[in-house]
Amino acid sequence: MHGMWRDGNHFELLPEAARFLPTMFEAVDQARHSVLIELYLMESGRLATALIGALVRAAERGVSVMLLLDGYGAMGLATVDRQRLEEGGVALRFFNPLGMQSLVRNLTRDHRKLVVVDGAEAFTGGFGAVDEFLDAWYEVAMRIEGPVVADWVRLFCRLWDSPMSRGPGRASLVRGLALAARPREGFRGMRGRVVWGQGYRYQAIRHSLHHRVSTAEQRLWICTPYFVPTFTLRMRLARAARRGVDVRLLLPGELHDHPGVRYAGQRFYGRLLRAGVRIFEFQPTFIHAKFSLADEWVSLGSCNFDHWSLQWNLEANQEVDDPRFAAEVAGLFERNFASSTEIDPEAWSRRPRLQRFREWLYGILDGMLTRLR
Repeated sequence: MHGMWRDGNHFELLPEAARFLPTMFEAVDQARHSVLIELYLMESGRLATALIGALVRAAERGVSVMLLLDGYGAMGLATVDRQRLEEGGVALRFFNPLGMQSLVRNLTRDHRKLVVVDGAEAFTGGFGAVDEFLDAWYEVAMRIEGPVVADWVRLFCRLWDSPMSRGPGRASLVRGLALAARPREGFRGMRGRVVWGQGYRYQAIRHSLHHRVSTAEQRLWICTPYFVPTFTLRMRLARAARRGVDVRLLLPGELHDHPGVRYAGQRFYGRLLRAGVRIFEFQPTFIHAKFSLADEWVSLGSCNFDHWSLQWNLEANQEVDDPRFAAEVAGLFERNFASSTEIDPEAWSRRPRLQRFREWLYGILDGMLTRLR
């Protein structure tokens, strides 16, 4: 599912937490009417404490504050922090708390990341309210202004009112909000649309990506922390490289929060390398960012390139079709490629047996999880 392509927007790239966290906190501190936040990860710690403080301050000055968290991703949020939010006037709800229902339903998580202030300014990316984003993980976000913000608001409201979202925050609260997206004045706007996924049957993100991979003419660069692609996506990447497209993958190196996922994805390196795909493993830290570039099209948001994101999770990305923004994203890719180790096809073919065993073992586990669906 996706929104319409809309003109008259402004998109600002915010690489690294040192840029996007202060910008988002400043926006929340200046909110006058409403703050909508949707997150997968929120755990008690320094960042969560700072966020709770900002939200409570906003609520105290009369701002309507709504916080929607995933029922599994927020399990690390202490009871005292939940109480502080509720007592401070923040409407709090949880998507799909774990229960005794079917395993498939428990696998469906709200993996979106969204902050909307006064219906006029939005932020998305791969961020969460956990301390790793302060200094341990490399992340990228973007700031959104213009008509497309209204689509983000509608996406949030539908899930807030969903029967799968539960908690003390009133389900009908969003209906009374005055949410008016305002294009940035004096700026020749950028074209963009919101694209999202809602489980196995509604994955417009996947369809949009497949289309761009198949139609890219010059470059196709993808950054994802969890690279366990479907067969269809692997074949499309290989075909793109064979027809002369500059296909590059920016993936985590040894610094990874789930090494098993990395090994499961590495079992596909050989065929991709032989097809001409270039693979770069980021070295400075764990790269948690999720963004793609195909010619002058950019997609940035919450979606990873694994079965969880492409088949089970609720995801949302901001797509931008603008040469200026694409050039900025290309520059970010180039800087990150320079901080990475490129996988040499010949050296990879001679990798140790232990490495091959890990790929086989975690590939088996990944296949078992895939068949659960």
